[in-house]
Amino acid sequence: MKLENTSPERIAALTVAQRAYFGSGATLGCDFRREQLRRLAAALKKWERPLCEALWQDLHKSEEEAVLTELSIVAGEIRNHLRHLRRWMRWERRGTPLKMFPSRSRIVSEPLGCALIVAPWNYPLQLLLNPLVGAISAGCTALLKPSPYVPNVALAIERMIAETFDEQYISVVQGNRDVNGYLLSERFDVIFFTGSPSLGRIVMRAAAEHLTPVVLELGGKSPCIVDRGADVDLAARRIVWGKTLNAGQTCIAPDYLMIYRPLRERFIEAFRREVRRMHGDDPRQDRHFVRIVNERAFDRVAAYLDDGDIVAGGSLRREERYIEPTLLADVDPSSAVMQEEIFGPVLPMLLFDDVDEAVHFVTEREKPLAFYYFGPERVGRDIIGRTSSGGACINDTIMHIANENIPFGGVGNSGMGRYHGRESFDAFSHRRSVVITPTWIDLPFRYMPYRMFGWVRKIL
Repeated sequence: MKLENTSPERIAALTVAQRAYFGSGATLGCDFRREQLRRLAAALKKWERPLCEALWQDLHKSEEEAVLTELSIVAGEIRNHLRHLRRWMRWERRGTPLKMFPSRSRIVSEPLGCALIVAPWNYPLQLLLNPLVGAISAGCTALLKPSPYVPNVALAIERMIAETFDEQYISVVQGNRDVNGYLLSERFDVIFFTGSPSLGRIVMRAAAEHLTPVVLELGGKSPCIVDRGADVDLAARRIVWGKTLNAGQTCIAPDYLMIYRPLRERFIEAFRREVRRMHGDDPRQDRHFVRIVNERAFDRVAAYLDDGDIVAGGSLRREERYIEPTLLADVDPSSAVMQEEIFGPVLPMLLFDDVDEAVHFVTEREKPLAFYYFGPERVGRDIIGRTSSGGACINDTIMHIANENIPFGGVGNSGMGRYHGRESFDAFSHRRSVVITPTWIDLPFRYMPYRMFGWVRKIL
């Protein structure tokens, strides 16, 4: 299936219509926002089967994984916003210094306006609709752009959104990077983009033309350290799960492994055992093992197998876009597999003799989206304090994204801005400062010619 590009004229008409609709004030009320969140929740339930079928067609993603990693996350986000939205919308009290007596200070969250949300193909439902929850909650309109690399999912989302919302409020456009160019030439009030750092730079340059605020959820090479004192079997189980979830096509998948040298052989054996436990003797036959999105991505990831010694896995089937979970040893840090985000089920392994070596290796590179440490919690806390990443786990992988009560986002090369829960509401809002001054008294000290300045100066 190939999607047709939405025309520039259609895109321009939608942005004009959404700007007019937002300007009407229709999206501002709390009751309106809550009703739209409920409509989105109902649509997810109604469209669950078509969406799961589309995810299977495009990515060989099982229904169980589709529910766990896509649908349930969006549903949980909606519930969280419905539970807290009225409180988030209230005017917040802030302290006012004596010098401003008798004024009072407040903060009110106002919607930024017309939002553009651009999503990638790896979690095409979650990474498009989770930000949409924040846009609805904040009172914005939204133009959604799914990835053309998952055409069945993109078309199912378009039909679901068209059935659920008026296009002047929320609508979907389709197409390739030409369409991205058309979109970025329009003026939006906020752009939410999830993708690679290279594309994030393009988005940021385009946004600069209109001084449009951006949330960039990017990627990078997320390190995983297995230190002395780690539970090797448990570490292997959680690393294999994090690396084979969505066939490694996850922005926060462990991208490379740094392991304490004496643990090398134990970890290799544990890695092989955990792959068999989760995916059977032949992962190709496992309906829960996702396929690489297309042939181009397959060729790129398959080429990484030449960058080290294969100590586990290594089987390929290009006609099925299948790559077996693979562990590489004796990898050169300057090789391609250690320079580029892998986005596939290939895990290069480096050795260290002291954890300070691993910390130095991580910190001299770009800041990653995720950081994983396996070992004593006390040491993990210290190492997190000496490194930087968008998020982190001690003795686990991936799971920090599952908690809607903590923010998710990148730092530096891995992105800017954050979302989930209150942070999603804030991502599409402007926190506006308001000072309220009564009229029953008007103290003369602030006015020229500044009488009693000596006394006033003491309270400044």
